[in-house]
Amino acid sequence: MIKRTAENLNTIYVLLFLNVAFFFLQLQDFERYQAAFQLDRDRVFSGQLWRLFTYQFVQGGALSLFFSLLILYIMGSAIEEQWGSFDFVLCFVASTLATAGVALAFGIPLLGSYFLSYSLLFVYAWSNPEHTFLIFFVLPVKVKWLAWIAFGFLLLMAILRQGWAIAALGGAAVSVAFAWRKGKPTRYKPVVLRPALPAPPDGVSERTADKNLALFSSMKKILEKGSPSDTEAFIGSIEPSVVKGVNICPPADYKPENEDRYCVRCEGFAECSIRYVRLAAGPPASKSQAEI
Repeated sequence: MIKRTAENLNTIYVLLFLNVAFFFLQLQDFERYQAAFQLDRDRVFSGQLWRLFTYQFVQGGALSLFFSLLILYIMGSAIEEQWGSFDFVLCFVASTLATAGVALAFGIPLLGSYFLSYSLLFVYAWSNPEHTFLIFFVLPVKVKWLAWIAFGFLLLMAILRQGWAIAALGGAAVSVAFAWRKGKPTRYKPVVLRPALPAPPDGVSERTADKNLALFSSMKKILEKGSPSDTEAFIGSIEPSVVKGVNICPPADYKPENEDRYCVRCEGFAECSIRYVRLAAGPPASKSQAEI
């Protein structure tokens, strides 16, 4: 049983690998490749179920592969990071099967990367509509307008009774519905695999934060140029400020100069600072070592 999680397992690299691997198979003998992996209704119903997925791994050449991998990496990794690997893979599978399902219903043979070309673009535009790409590294275009252009082209092809476009619309519709269910993120925020930190108390003012930030600046100077006695004296000066019973963070999370100002507004700042100084300064020298 697969456990549903928002963890990012970087499954995007599996898709990148599959695109490269199938490209080299395609180079060997395209006709044989097409016969083995194209979506064909009769062969699917005869038991060749792998065609429900393999039809999309085809490229027009080395340049096409490069841009496909680039788009897949930029858009796919961003969506997987926002949603987590489970939902990203679920969306990929749902879109791929929906495209195949429409094609099978109408008897349309398929061989093309429709998830990458349309579904992924629409999902990314839904989640990050204001993101700007530089077309040919010169022309800035927001991704939402790229999505509308792609949708217009796809709709036009469907009206002209191009079977592949009708199938691609089916897969894209499922992808957009999946993204709509997920909802738009209020802000792009990568998944951080660590326990949630306690919120800073409301009573701690920004004046206290500025004071603690100045204290940290002095601390760094003492660690750089101060003697062991200066270090111990500094620790003694802030020990009275330690608040007992505060759930302090692991040492790696002590970052007073971060923009979020979390550490300098936390009641555990004094205790974390003492621990930071002791770790940075190392164990105090013994009396015999000092005399030597």
